[in-house]
Amino acid sequence: MNRAAGAIMGALIGDALGLGCHWYYDLAEMRRDHGEWISGYTTPKPERYHGGMKAGQLSQAGLIFVMLLESVTGQGEYREEDFTRRLDEELFPLLNGTAMYGPGGYTNQSIREAYRRRVQQNTSWRETGGSADTTEAAERGIVLAVRYARQPQQVAEFVVANCLLTQSDEAIVAMSTAYNVILSLLVAGEKLTPAISDKLMQLVHDNKLPFHAVTNGNLSAPRRGEADPLLAGQFSSPDALLTPHYMALAALDPDIKIEPAWKASIVYGMPCAIYHQLPAAYYLASRFADDFESAVLHAVNGGGQNMSRAMLTGALVGAQVGLEGIPQRFINGLDKGEALLTLAKKLGTQSAL
Repeated sequence: MNRAAGAIMGALIGDALGLGCHWYYDLAEMRRDHGEWISGYTTPKPERYHGGMKAGQLSQAGLIFVMLLESVTGQGEYREEDFTRRLDEELFPLLNGTAMYGPGGYTNQSIREAYRRRVQQNTSWRETGGSADTTEAAERGIVLAVRYARQPQQVAEFVVANCLLTQSDEAIVAMSTAYNVILSLLVAGEKLTPAISDKLMQLVHDNKLPFHAVTNGNLSAPRRGEADPLLAGQFSSPDALLTPHYMALAALDPDIKIEPAWKASIVYGMPCAIYHQLPAAYYLASRFADDFESAVLHAVNGGGQNMSRAMLTGALVGAQVGLEGIPQRFINGLDKGEALLTLAKKLGTQSAL
């Protein structure tokens, strides 16, 4: 329960930390507005994204995360129809299809596309997934990774289904699924080390994850006639499961230096796309596996899409350090922090069942 609640609170704290200083691609401008080192929650400048909101509040991505958290804890399990009902009744009536509108001060592309299909075109939830290459589905999938942490096969199944509600590109779904399966292993007791990918590939070979793998152990070539065919429902490559291996190697290799660590955002890329976000999150979560504060603050101080980077990193490190490893000041400063903590603990209890 401790690791599970740590992952949930880590994600929410990461989201709120990024709110005030979100999407600064000019780091000098970010330092001018928020100081040389951002050490806590910040209030957005009026003219920027999320203007009018206050320090410690959640973005729309965080609010959707809470919507799924409330659905799962209320139902005791993931029921897609309950979550989509909440989107239909509680979120979409507050949107108009444009970016700078709606709860949280900004609506991401994947949600705007789902809104247009669902509300303006009156499609079913089987047809709402769009082409956005961002991390929104991976972020809300954290709730499912935590709830089913001891059932990686279930994590993959539910995360895929939930991702497809808003994002349908196979590569994006694969990376979102891989991230959450990795998180589930951390909640269950693993650490983000290079060995994590060996455990993931064993799950693939045991047919517990929907990834195709033609290689044998240590990525060696299969013997003639041993290659498994690509089956329906499998992702065409297991590479999304191998990424954390190399990020952890980089974090632990004394000859590879990213100093200060926030410059991981420059090394792996500051933009929003998931293929920039996940390597930086894996790197920071491995380098600072036992130091939640350093992990999330380096994620935020790297600028760019620092909200998602901090949210993804916060969940990974929160799962490794547990709830007691998160400084109390981050919970105290989080808007509705005690209520969110209660939900996180409730999900942690359900995860342990």
